Amino acid sequence: MFKGKAILLFGPRQSGKSTLVESVLAGKEFMYLNGDDSDVREILTSTTAAKLRLVVGNKKILFIDEAQRIPNIGLTLKLFTDQIKDVQVIATGSSAFELSSKVNEPLTGRKYEFMLYPLSFAEMVQQNGLIQEKRLIEHRIIYGGYPEIVTNTGEERELLKLLASSYLYKDLLMLEQIKKPILLEKLLKALALQVGSEISYQEIGQTIGSDSKTVDKYIDLLEKAYVVFRLPALNRNVRNEIKKGKKVYFYDNGIRNAIINNFKPVISRTDVGALWENCIISERLKYLQYRGLDANFYFWRTTQQQEIDLIEEHGDELLAFEFKWSSKERPRFPQTFTDNYDSKTYIISPDNMEEFLLPANNGSY
Repeated sequence: MFKGKAILLFGPRQSGKSTLVESVLAGKEFMYLNGDDSDVREILTSTTAAKLRLVVGNKKILFIDEAQRIPNIGLTLKLFTDQIKDVQVIATGSSAFELSSKVNEPLTGRKYEFMLYPLSFAEMVQQNGLIQEKRLIEHRIIYGGYPEIVTNTGEERELLKLLASSYLYKDLLMLEQIKKPILLEKLLKALALQVGSEISYQEIGQTIGSDSKTVDKYIDLLEKAYVVFRLPALNRNVRNEIKKGKKVYFYDNGIRNAIINNFKPVISRTDVGALWENCIISERLKYLQYRGLDANFYFWRTTQQQEIDLIEEHGDELLAFEFKWSSKERPRFPQTFTDNYDSKTYIISPDNMEEFLLPANNGSY
């Protein structure tokens, strides 16, 4: 705060961005403006420093919610950082494709950026304690970690269905590029059913009645709206490595299960391995992001179907992870990989997940 830069908070809808900002600002005087309001959009678009000064009056903190809805928001924020330096601006946005593209160039060197995901394992351990949270892991991999879901026990299914409906990707449906909302829904269902598996844009296109370019574009937009994220294939040294493979994961397991309308308990599911893999990879992403650790994420596979779930690249160091729901499974890492890559290898199950996701226990990785 008050370091001469705009503060930008990104993340999915309903992840708690507004609540977090209001918590940080508790006890302070601030002005709240919502980008969903048409008069706010009008006055903050193509404006001047003099007009902005009139808008904020004597307030020293301006909180702009849903800033991605305001055209030219980057230039407006630049006016504050350059010409109204005594006012701290905080802006939240639920869609990177809107807000990032509008602020990156005008705000070069003038912004702090933060991400807020659905609640993380580390946050829930802090709330419930490690033993209790580990007891809840079967619940979490079915219903996920959105704040509203976690705090409304017994209403998870109904709330998730609401969240996974158009509200979650409301920003996408407003775009001209999304000409067929039904296609988007079909794509989400196809991706949900292939979590943990390598995907083919062409095959998905045939399944949903589209072409591979449209599938690629729609996945890109879903990624920028923080619904899904992609893992590319690692290929460096081995001739028979998959070169252009992709996997797609959901930021939240509950959303994934709501899309396919499957909330069956773990014991009666056939996709528990994929659920665990999606959960642990998305949790690892939160862990690294919140710790300020940069890493490249990959999976690894050969044409002979040898595979490793997750490869992390930290500078010159590679870490390889296999995720198993049952700790009794002791997979061997493919010799093709270990012979060709200088990498540490780990197997992560619910028994040792805290070593992978909690800073206090994270000595070796």
